[in-house]
Amino acid sequence: MTTSPAPSSTKRFLRLGSLIGATALAAGCASVPNPTPDDPWESYNRSMYAFNDTVDRAFLKPIATGYDTLMPDPAQTCVHNIFNNLADVWSAINSFLQARGHDFFNTLGRVLFNSTMGLGGCIDVASMNGSTRIRNDFGTTLGVWGFDSGPYVVLPFLGASSLRDGTATLGTFAAGVSPVTPVFEIDNIPLRNSLIGLYIVDTRAGLLDADKLVDDVALDRYSFIRDAYIQHRKAMVDSRRDGVAAPDYSDDDLPDYADPDDEADTSGTPPTAGAAQ
Repeated sequence: MTTSPAPSSTKRFLRLGSLIGATALAAGCASVPNPTPDDPWESYNRSMYAFNDTVDRAFLKPIATGYDTLMPDPAQTCVHNIFNNLADVWSAINSFLQARGHDFFNTLGRVLFNSTMGLGGCIDVASMNGSTRIRNDFGTTLGVWGFDSGPYVVLPFLGASSLRDGTATLGTFAAGVSPVTPVFEIDNIPLRNSLIGLYIVDTRAGLLDADKLVDDVALDRYSFIRDAYIQHRKAMVDSRRDGVAAPDYSDDDLPDYADPDDEADTSGTPPTAGAAQ
């Protein structure tokens, strides 16, 4: 009796699975003797970061890069705007929960304006008319309510988070409320899964520039991402508590580490940046 050789795709999957497992195991064996106060679980976090990074480099980043290369920019913008429009509904709800009526009505107005005049959100008409997006989520809401962020934690596949934000993210998904809840409500399973996949690819493609920034300026990618995340989340919560607008970090969700002295440089050379410590 002869057996046919395993398909090449199966072999690649098995090799990749072994690589991912070995990477996570090797990283998990490393111990950090003196973790930073905000990151007491650094040994585990670095292990999970290595696992996520391996999965990202093997799957998500190549797919996102191909999507960014092949998909025409107008189509990418349309897809991105539609998902942003869905996310704005969740932002409006959280602004309401934070008793920020002005932000609630502004965001709700953005959704209505873009959903009608913007062809379902494909065109961000609101931003064209000077109405900026107000990002919000339940983790920020818990922070406004007085919950401390807790230790920094790296979630499987989702990446940088904190105990508060991770609990909020997982809790809202479990409760069936999230920026992509309307997609999950679609009964057509192939269509629903395709849209979820498109959402993941679009989100990852939007981080390609930020990923390049981290590669260019960070001596330690893990520490840079951790410190940027902690600063960004703290700024969001503090701004809501103080009743002012949150800093605009654009779509990459990273603080601007550019040297102010380089702002006048229009030569196209990337500004000098340093990781927060």
